[in-house]
Order: sequence, then structure tokens, then C-alpha cells
Amino acid sequence: MKSFYHFVLTYRGAQDDKGHFAEVMFNDSMFPKTATNFDELSAYIEMQADPGLATYVFDELWEIYATKYGL
Repeated sequence: MKSFYHFVLTYRGAQDDKGHFAEVMFNDSMFPKTATNFDELSAYIEMQADPGLATYVFDELWEIYATKYGL
């Protein structure tokens, strides 16, 4: 199973909210790159409060990720 970080990288270059999220995440050197746990990722994103890491986009991406990997 890919980490959430590696899953979201597949959206880099997309001209939409998911692509923007992926780009901001990629440029964030502190992003938890090996995480696969919703609570850990959600807490990090909420603590960052970076508008580029919008929680609604995270929720959409997490839903796709969780469905793909059966979480």
C-alpha cells in the first residue's frame, strides 16, 4: 500500500484543487510522507493551517485513498 503522500503525488500537475493540494504537499518538507493513518494526517493538516492544504480537499482525497486501499 502506498502512503497517502505518494498516492496524492499522482495528482501533481492537475489543474484543480487536488492538483494544488498535491503541489503544496510536495513542497512541504515536514509533511508526514510515510503516514497511512487518517488521524495523523488530519491533525497535521489542521495544525499547519495552510490554505493550500484545504481540509475539504484532504477529505476528498482521503475518501479516494481509503476506497482504493480498503481502509
